[in-house]
Amino acid sequence: MAVVIRLKRTGRRLRPSYRISVTDSRAPRDGATLETLGIYDPITTKEELALTLDVERAKYWLSVGAIPSDTVNSIFRKQGVYADRAPKKVCKRPGRSKVTAKKAKRNAAKVAREELKKQRRDERLAAKKAATAPADAE
Repeated sequence: MAVVIRLKRTGRRLRPSYRISVTDSRAPRDGATLETLGIYDPITTKEELALTLDVERAKYWLSVGAIPSDTVNSIFRKQGVYADRAPKKVCKRPGRSKVTAKKAKRNAAKVAREELKKQRRDERLAAKKAATAPADAE
C-alpha cells in the first residue's frame, strides 16, 4: 500500500479550506484517510489561522515512507518539517572542466561562427551607412 500525504478539500463553494491528510494513494481525494495532520486555509486573513500542522506526526509519516504532494511538500518546507534532515550532497563532476579534443573543436567552431557573424554585421552596417550617406548629401 503506497501512502501519500495530500490535501483534502473542505469548505464551501469559492471558499476552500483543506485538511492535510495521510491516505492510501488509491483512495479518492476526498475519500477515507488514515490520519489528519492539520488544516490549511489559504483564504483566511489571519496568519495564525491559515495553517495548523502536527509537525511530529508529519515527520513520522515521512520516516515510514509517505510521499507528500507538491503543495504539501511546500507547506512542510515552510513549517520546518525538513529542518533536521541532512542537506543533499553535491556530486562533483571532475570531467566537466577538462578540455577534450571534441570540446576544443566545438569551442573553435563557436569562435569562428561569432567572427563570421561580427564580420557580416559590420558589412551590413557599412552598406547601410553608404546607402544613407548620398541621401544626406543631397
